[in-house]
Amino acid sequence: MSDAHPFRLSNAEALAADAPYTFFIPSAAEREAVAPGAMVKLVFEYQWDSRKLNGERMWVKVTHVDGREMTGLLDNRPYEEGLEEGMVVNFSPANVIEIEWGDLPRPDVPERREYWERCFVDACVADGDVPVGFLYREEPDLEGSDEKYPDSGWRIRGRETGDPADSLDARKIAYVALGAVLNRDSSILPLLDAPIGSAFVRDPQSGEYRPA
Repeated sequence: MSDAHPFRLSNAEALAADAPYTFFIPSAAEREAVAPGAMVKLVFEYQWDSRKLNGERMWVKVTHVDGREMTGLLDNRPYEEGLEEGMVVNFSPANVIEIEWGDLPRPDVPERREYWERCFVDACVADGDVPVGFLYREEPDLEGSDEKYPDSGWRIRGRETGDPADSLDARKIAYVALGAVLNRDSSILPLLDAPIGSAFVRDPQSGEYRPA
């Protein structure tokens, strides 16, 4: 951050830790292998009173690397005034959310599984207010649709709270990515490859699931 340009760069590692199943960044090995000539995307957070945006995601062309200290030139035209295309930006691997390697060698890292398939889930679970109580997998309702990420068939309900106003029938239902549910309650992760027809109930004391 500088006095002339009151911005800061987001910590990509912290963002990914807050939403590990929907906010993906390159691996540590990839981010630390960045070299001059690569393009990296950074999140610029704006802090001046007259800003129109809270921040922007922009590309920076890497020009110098000294250990974890990296320097580059802004390769986008910012929407906000106060920053200019071509300005010098100092950053570290912790700030990088995306990499374009060009002709540079890319580290060999394991492929990461992502969970963008959709599910129907109690909104209180998706919001993180109530833990998962039981889940079952049925034939997808939207199978064959043109959606990029199809319905997984999973139906996820929150634990019953005992509050009459919070009965299962009264709850709002959300249609979201499985990853959004995993961000709130990752206990279901080992179950997600179970076949259609599977159902599991969670023991409220141990937190373990058993077939229903």
